[in-house]
Amino acid sequence: MNIQIFGSSKCFDTKKAERWFKERRVKYQYIDLPKKGFSAGEYRSVRQRLSFDQLVNTKCKAYQDLYMAYITPDAAEEKLFEHPQLFNTPIVRNGKFVTIGYCPEVWESWE
Repeated sequence: MNIQIFGSSKCFDTKKAERWFKERRVKYQYIDLPKKGFSAGEYRSVRQRLSFDQLVNTKCKAYQDLYMAYITPDAAEEKLFEHPQLFNTPIVRNGKFVTIGYCPEVWESWE
C-alpha cells in the first residue's frame, strides 16, 4: 500500500485518520494541504475520483472570502487549486482509490 494523507494539522478528522493508520502500523505519507497544496498530477488524480462538490469545504471562511458560490465553475476550480485551505480534509489516497473524510470502513478493504 502507498497511502497518502492530505490534511490540515487543525483538522480533527485528519488526526483521527493518522491515528487509525498508526494503530494498524500502516506506513503513510502526510502532506499538509494548507502549506504545500497539491501538485498538478496529484490534483488531477484526486479530481478524477471525486466531484468538485465533494472536494470543496463550503463552511470554511476562505469559501466566503473568495466568493466561491458566485463564480463560474472553471474559475472555482482554479481558485480551489490556488487556495488549498478550501479542500475538505482529510483526503486519503491509495493508488487509484481516494476517500474524503474519516472512512475506516473503506480503508479496511484496502489492506
